[in-house]
Amino acid sequence: MATKISSKYDHIKKALIQPGSPKVWKLIPREEKIGTPTKMTLGERNLEKMNKTILLVGETGTGKSTLINALVNYAMGVEWEDDVWFQIVEDEKRSQSESQTSDVMVYQIFGFEDKTLPYSLTIIDTPGYGDTRGTEQDAIVSQRLLDLFRSKEGVHEMDAVGLVLKASENRVSDRLMYIFNSVVSLFGKDMEKKIVPLITYSDGVTPENALKALEAADIKCAKDDENEPVYFMFNNRQTTERNKKNKIALKGAWDMTMDQIKEFSDFLGKNEPQKLKKTVEVLNSHVRITACIQNLQERIKLTELKQKEIQQTREALEKHQEEMKNSQDFTYEVDESYKEKETISGGYWGLGFYEGAVTCNVCKENCHYPGCTVAWSPEGCEVMKDGHCTSCSRKCPASDHVKEERRYVTKTKKVKKTNEDMKREYEKGKESCDQTTDILETLEETKNKLQREKDECLEEVYQHVVKLEKIALNANSASTYGHLDFLIEKMKEKGDTQKKRKLVEMKGRMDEDKGVKKAARYGFSTLKAAFKK
Repeated sequence: MATKISSKYDHIKKALIQPGSPKVWKLIPREEKIGTPTKMTLGERNLEKMNKTILLVGETGTGKSTLINALVNYAMGVEWEDDVWFQIVEDEKRSQSESQTSDVMVYQIFGFEDKTLPYSLTIIDTPGYGDTRGTEQDAIVSQRLLDLFRSKEGVHEMDAVGLVLKASENRVSDRLMYIFNSVVSLFGKDMEKKIVPLITYSDGVTPENALKALEAADIKCAKDDENEPVYFMFNNRQTTERNKKNKIALKGAWDMTMDQIKEFSDFLGKNEPQKLKKTVEVLNSHVRITACIQNLQERIKLTELKQKEIQQTREALEKHQEEMKNSQDFTYEVDESYKEKETISGGYWGLGFYEGAVTCNVCKENCHYPGCTVAWSPEGCEVMKDGHCTSCSRKCPASDHVKEERRYVTKTKKVKKTNEDMKREYEKGKESCDQTTDILETLEETKNKLQREKDECLEEVYQHVVKLEKIALNANSASTYGHLDFLIEKMKEKGDTQKKRKLVEMKGRMDEDKGVKKAARYGFSTLKAAFKK
């Protein structure tokens, strides 16, 4: 397009999408994948220049896209007199219940250092939290962040986490609390001073409603010297047509937004970046908890099937006791459980990511499925620690595992057996009466062995939850809350009153946390909605 524009923007690749005043241009950045997240890069990075990284979270419809564009325009040095506006991301147009994209988006703005900012800018957008697709989508977004933080080409430090909400927000809804809770719970305790509310659709007046809503929800964030929350305000009218009637008002809105971005940039400049080592540790703990619980549930199912088979065998022995004594043949039928591998959806993402299932060849178990995307091989999977698996029954070495697009499934089949089959399966060559006794003892020992394995996995889950409580900024997270009822019930079955008491105390604290209850309530409602589809 041949539309004229100030020469200071001639070198930027762009396309006109709205003529008038201001002219609105669509920036055309380079697009590439960092594993699963998508990276959009404008300009070339100067490694001698500092870079600041911001993570934004909030509902669709809060003006998050406009805020990203405002930050980009400020970094580029766009002024009111230029009568232009640049968009690196389209303004939000969909309903609040829909997310524009499922990808975690990374916007990198290079080449404009020292125009208004002394550093380049990286903005991470986390769409998809809390939308109508339910909690599975939220787990995907969390996994995408882990991909990004662990990747060699990804993000390894953070300067701020921006909680985006409207100035008019007079309460933190279940949905909004769920989003904030989901993201904040990913970070370590050392991130609290980096979390700041970013208030959109502001008229420049103190956002009393939004601040009271944040206080009521007990959302942790940075505080100033007077122990008041640090926040920044932004207007969302940068692309509104300028005319005689509204030009003065729009100029005032422009100045307020740019002044607030300057204050925000000063806040970023004064703080040292936070290394994400602790964050990755928290994320890995989340992954291990989830993987261990999923594995435990599969093993409980297998245990129950084995117990059913044992009971059927016991009933057959009792029914045919005389035949066994007299070495007469008889047949009986059992539901025999077995495992086999089935194909799953997966594949390669970019140059360093491979989505599949990590399974143990020894235990015949799914150690990490779904959600394993970071590692190319089992050795690099999040469930591995010190060279051994934290999920499978025997905690086998990583070398005993495989990562592929297949997983184990437990199935049953009707099988007819004879007393000869039974004899071959258990003790052989003994007197019939003794043989019967040995078989019953072996059945009981098999059942006890299965129970011991289940208890060991339960202990592993418990230790993960305890660890997460110690390292997470928001230990009272909805994701942890969702595990507790299951763990409490299993500890009760096991008879471990001490651990059960600790879990009950943890759940009691969360029950008193309004934010967690709201988040958990929303997560449960979306889960129910997903099941109804």
